[in-house]
Amino acid sequence: MKITNHYNIPEPILRFARSDKYSKGDADISVTTLISPPRIQKLREIYKDELTIDASERVWSLFGTAVHHILDAAGETPDTVHEERLFARLNGWTISGAVDIQKYEADGSIQVMDYKVCSAWAVMNDKPEWEQQLNCYAWLIRKVKQVPVSKLEVCAFVRDWNRRKAEFESAYPKSPVMVIPVQLWDQDRADEYVLGRVWAHQDAQQRFEFEDPLPLCNDQERWMKPSKWALMKDGRKSAVKLFDSEMEAMLYKQTAKDGDALFIEHRKGEFTRCEGNFCGVAEFCDQYKGDSNV
Repeated sequence: MKITNHYNIPEPILRFARSDKYSKGDADISVTTLISPPRIQKLREIYKDELTIDASERVWSLFGTAVHHILDAAGETPDTVHEERLFARLNGWTISGAVDIQKYEADGSIQVMDYKVCSAWAVMNDKPEWEQQLNCYAWLIRKVKQVPVSKLEVCAFVRDWNRRKAEFESAYPKSPVMVIPVQLWDQDRADEYVLGRVWAHQDAQQRFEFEDPLPLCNDQERWMKPSKWALMKDGRKSAVKLFDSEMEAMLYKQTAKDGDALFIEHRKGEFTRCEGNFCGVAEFCDQYKGDSNV
């Protein structure tokens, strides 16, 4: 991957951006990759020498690394283990994952915590990938240590936290550091999920080797934002009401007291991950190139 520096970022930060210290260890796949769409991961691998990113886009990963270093420097306690990488075999592949914090409870079970440097939006909205990632860690712990996992949590560091919003917006995070509980799956559900993800990535690898089309990303993986019909009013920027269909919007307009003053605006849906190139490989993706927005 080529790292540019269009904004003249200082050299130490640039060196960090250009370094790649991440390692999955002696494994076929890491948990982070396992939960990601197989098409995206395979395209990143195929076009790794052609991908370009500006150093400015790596700044938040610098913050995440700094948080881990600082908290690791605080030292472990007798009942905690920091940054332990675990390995387990499944369907011919070795899976690895580095667990930020494992806390041993008196009953022999383990609580898992993962650090995240993220936006306030991430804390205020569902993040299914957090649930998937932490439950994969729980799966690894059960496989490797043969002990139960009793709790999963994310410790979120809200990088854009705003005190005023915290005071006046009920859903806004009340602190720049939030501990968020994550749903813990039972062993059967975790086994089924991890095996399904291994199969999906092995299928993508096999397709690549036989020069077959890569599997397509589904709507959830593409962060699909469906089309909406907004009921609008002159002089007002926000919608009076949003609808999932034009018919619903028309019926509401017909029965509204001020219906004559309202008009309907179609807000076309989109695949947010693709349109914003949040996957990083949209320019190489024939699924993205061949699709129109929803």
